[in-house]
Amino acid sequence: MTAHPHPPRPAQPPLARGGIDRAAQERSDESLAAARADADTRVLIVCGDRAPLGAGGDALHFVSPADVPEPAHWGFLGRIDAAAVLCAAFPADADAPIEAPGGWAGLRAVGGDLDPAHAGVLVQAVALGRWLVDAPHCPACGAPADVRDAGWSRRCPACGREHFPRTDPAVIVAVGSEDGSRLLLGSNALWGQNRYSCFAGFVEAGESLEGAVQREIAEESGIRVTHLQYRVSQAWPYPRSLMVGFWAVASRDDDARPDGEEIVSVRWFSRDELQAAFDGRSEVVLPGAASIAHTLIRDWLDGNDR
Repeated sequence: MTAHPHPPRPAQPPLARGGIDRAAQERSDESLAAARADADTRVLIVCGDRAPLGAGGDALHFVSPADVPEPAHWGFLGRIDAAAVLCAAFPADADAPIEAPGGWAGLRAVGGDLDPAHAGVLVQAVALGRWLVDAPHCPACGAPADVRDAGWSRRCPACGREHFPRTDPAVIVAVGSEDGSRLLLGSNALWGQNRYSCFAGFVEAGESLEGAVQREIAEESGIRVTHLQYRVSQAWPYPRSLMVGFWAVASRDDDARPDGEEIVSVRWFSRDELQAAFDGRSEVVLPGAASIAHTLIRDWLDGNDR
């Protein structure tokens, strides 16, 4: 069996590589109002997970506050250099509020191709914007809640409770074979044929990350894993997840089998097979560049699991 010492840390996933100075000390209603009144402020408009792109299609298109139509849900994202950066959020099914030089695109589609700063801004804006749009009421009593802290909290005027954007931890795991030569991937029942990815699932109440890994892999693939190692994490606002990535090793390769409900197929892939899929020389479809699964698979392919 291949030894598994402490492998080098893989490259950060695209949505975890950069961003802006969040300037949390400036999260106040007064700061938000001042930023909205400043023509130098940069605003990223989001509709669900979609954002406008610049003319080349490889960068975000920012506008000034005066160019944002109402009604919008506003939040303070931070600063780039000296300029304040805000998000102006609209519902996912809203028509595009402005014309974009490079069109509109979703986070999944372009997040892996943007430069680190823009990728970080986009995932932050989508995560905060979705909460601002989708959670206007107090979950305790149902009353409309007031937005505070420049979009980062709500206070219920009826029961006095404070609420914050929610983040749900989920684990995602790349499972290597006993000898280190193959990677186990699964195909979800909701996906198209020949689409494979790492195994993932939400952390349950009262459960550790490690416990969630062991449970999810056993449930979905029948595999018991060893040599469990944390690797990387990345925000994934679908709708509000933090994906915590691990590598693990199968205790018995031959135990692999799908659960038949959520996972309809499991398959061991060699490095040559994965490389062919990434190169478009195979019918197998692997995760897009914006996902943490792409990073885990690519890093295993490059031999960083050993």
